[in-house]
This record gives sequence, structure tokens and C-alpha cells, in this order.
Amino acid sequence: MLALRWAAAGLRGRARAEGPRRLLVRPSSAPTPFRPWSGPGGERGSGRLKLRTRVAVTALLGGGLLAAWARMDWKKRQKELRLRQEQLQRVALGQGNFSLLDHRGRRRTKRDFLGSWVLLYFGFTRCPDICPDELDKMSEVVAALDLDPSLPPVQPLFITVDPERDHADALARYVRDFHPRLLGLTGTVEEVKEAGRDYRVYASRGPPDPDGDYLVDHTILIYLIDPQGLFVDYYNRLKDKEHIADSVRRHIVQDRQMRGS
Repeated sequence: MLALRWAAAGLRGRARAEGPRRLLVRPSSAPTPFRPWSGPGGERGSGRLKLRTRVAVTALLGGGLLAAWARMDWKKRQKELRLRQEQLQRVALGQGNFSLLDHRGRRRTKRDFLGSWVLLYFGFTRCPDICPDELDKMSEVVAALDLDPSLPPVQPLFITVDPERDHADALARYVRDFHPRLLGLTGTVEEVKEAGRDYRVYASRGPPDPDGDYLVDHTILIYLIDPQGLFVDYYNRLKDKEHIADSVRRHIVQDRQMRGS
């Protein structure tokens, strides 16, 4: 009994020495504030949704601005094209009606090609480099336009400026190297001169060499003629096939729009 009293007295003394104990509360045990539900993913999902919205609005505005710019650029091109057509028509080229023989020996006139777009080049079969290059380019333009099913076929024509040597058989052999629709046209000296005068084509035969061969200096242009037989544009050696194809395409589209077709 005495031992128990000594033990109790010891405990009371120890408690007085240590003082009152404090209750420690860890920060993690603090109550979590209430947050309203923000859908799948919580705040992260809301952030993603806002980002998608901003991206969509930006894309929409950008697309609208791009479309507006493209339309303005198209209108500008159309206006320039109309002005160019008016200027060229005042030049009054191609108002006549040529009558020539094609490379198959058939008589052809300008009326035969009404209703078709025509690319026309004047040259000669013995031309060493310029004429083959220009006819190659013209053939590539026609082939490129043929790939667009919305466009009508374009008829390529080649009129010789050297009728004394470029008879139908010579033309037939020559045009085989180019587009399959290419027609070679020839005739008498006067018929060929008349066709050249109609398009203001310059042609002058040079002096013959000891073998009697000669070159012909001539205008180097590709002419574009519309389905009404009107001269509407021309392309010199500096215009590449991409430029010419794009120009012909724009002329065709504008002609359709003007005629409501």
C-alpha cells in the first residue's frame, strides 16, 4: 500500500514538472474549401475547353480574313483582265477571215474555229530552235488545260510564214512532234501574207546560204483567240507555260461569267 502511494506521488510530480500538454493540429487536417463541380477533369478540363474555343475562334477569323483577301485579289485580277481585253480589242487584230490549207490538205477558214478557244503561233518548220521551243510550250499549255475537266478543249494552230517550203506534207511531218490536236496551216504566198497582216506579223526571208537554205525572221508571239474569233491576249517568249495556262484559264472563266454560263 505504501508502495502505491509513492508511485502516485511520483506521477503527480512528473506532471507538474512537464506542464500542460498542447494539442498539435497538422495542416493537412484542415477542412478542404468547397469548390463547385466543373465537369470532367475539373479545372484542367475547363482550361482545355477554353483553349479549344480560342483556337476555333482564331481559325474562324483567320479563315474569314483569308477568304476576303482572296476575293479582293480575284476581283483585282478580273478588273485588270477586262482592262487588258479592252485595250487589245482597240488594236483591232485578227479582224479578218484567213483561208488556208491544213496539213491534211483540207481548206480551213477562221470561221471553222468559231466556238473554240484558239492558241495561234506563226513560224516555219526549218526554224532551228525558237519555233520548236514555242510550239513545245504551247503544246504543254494545251495539255495542262486538258487536265481540267471544267475547261473546254483549246485548239492549237500553227501558221507557216514560209509557204514556199512548208507545203502540207512538210507540215504533217512537223506537227507530229507536238500536241496531237495541233493543226499546221499553209497556202499560197499571198494567202499566208494576208493571214499574217491580219495579226500584224512581221516576216522577212534572210539571204540564202551556198546550199540555198535560208532563215525567216518573224514575230515571235502566241495569240489567244476567243470563241467569237476575237483576239484577246498574246504571250511573248518571256511568258512561261504556267503563266500562259493561268491566263487562258482566267480568260475562259471570265468569259463564262460575262455570258452567264
